[in-house]
Amino acid sequence: MSGEAVLPGDIARRVIDPHAYAQWDGLLDTFDAIRAATPVAKVQPDTPGLFDPFWLVTRYDDVMRISKDNAAFLNNPRPVVFSFNETIAFSRAATGSNILVDSLVVFDAPIHPKYRKLTQEWFMPRNLARLEDELRALAARTVDRMIQQGPDVDFVKEVSGPYPLRVVMQILGVPPEDEPRMMMLTQQMFGGQDKDLSGSGLENMTAEQVVQIVAAAVKSFEDYFAAIAEERRRHPTEDVASVIANALVDGKPLPPRDMAGYYIIVATAGHDTTSASTAGAMQALANDPEQYARVRADRSLLPGIVEEAIRWTSPVQHFMRTAAEDCDIGGQQVKAGDWLMINYVAANHDPAQFPDPRRFDAARSPNRHLAFGAGAHQCLGLHLARLEMKILFEAILDRVAAVEPAGEAARASSTFVGGLKTLPLRVTAA
Repeated sequence: MSGEAVLPGDIARRVIDPHAYAQWDGLLDTFDAIRAATPVAKVQPDTPGLFDPFWLVTRYDDVMRISKDNAAFLNNPRPVVFSFNETIAFSRAATGSNILVDSLVVFDAPIHPKYRKLTQEWFMPRNLARLEDELRALAARTVDRMIQQGPDVDFVKEVSGPYPLRVVMQILGVPPEDEPRMMMLTQQMFGGQDKDLSGSGLENMTAEQVVQIVAAAVKSFEDYFAAIAEERRRHPTEDVASVIANALVDGKPLPPRDMAGYYIIVATAGHDTTSASTAGAMQALANDPEQYARVRADRSLLPGIVEEAIRWTSPVQHFMRTAAEDCDIGGQQVKAGDWLMINYVAANHDPAQFPDPRRFDAARSPNRHLAFGAGAHQCLGLHLARLEMKILFEAILDRVAAVEPAGEAARASSTFVGGLKTLPLRVTAA
């Protein structure tokens, strides 16, 4: 172990503390300090057996390298999201697997490319173009409703939450009346560490309490989408739900657990991350009225707003990988079987790649952020997310002359998928 860079206990705790991720500036300060001193460093538990030690990777170039090399850095067999050993044991007892959900993000080749190919064409820009008119109508209705309820609104509750949720639920065949349930289950699955999003009201939950909340949400999702899949097998349509329900891999239907995981990853990641990026952009623009006015006057900046929002917010805050072979990363000797955390928050705020990274800059170029990942596991729905956000901001810029903060925004306490859970704004109609 000699020569390893090991994070001090107080700093190591912040890396895995969901409450630290709710304090954004403090979190970025922590990652800046780690990146400058030990860009690849070992995180070890204070209590033996609490979790398996892992390497924290904070530098952009190192995260990019690991993301693109799917042969040397595997998504299996360890969990792809940081987990306490108690959580892993619970999952193994409940499902026979180290993880609660078998979805695209946990598979390696040769399974992963076969599964990804099933829906990849559906999510390409050529196919998504047919959704544009519907998205524009939905965006207009959403923004009009916000203005009618204004001038003071919670942007997350009124806009950035429901808009992408409706889009994804439509492509999965979920009726509008079930959307509140889908939102609640998503929040419990991704925000199970947060007292508000989990519904627990508990500030400091044990690992067992968190995993029970998440497991219950997963079970509800599985039961719900089993019924959707059965319906789409009997009556297929043109939506993604039908593609998944009737998919064949090597001539066989997807196993029930894999099919459930496919539905769950599209249903949850498909809207929660877009919601977070959208809210992040509005927070930045509300705090910078000159930039908001500039973008209103020059719509060519819109694509830049979308990309900068995704980088600046980094809704998927980390993934874990397992080294398949011995290698050197950032001067540290990583052994085969070692667990690594590639931290997208840290990588997307690396000043070596992004000058003045904490500044939200719609004109930032280049902007090769890692918020969608990279390589074979790059986000399947990235084109849909960009299209949704572009169309929504067109509607906002058309209808809202000015926007400013109307209270304190609050971030989710979550180490995995994060972002604003409330954003009080005052909007002035155009």
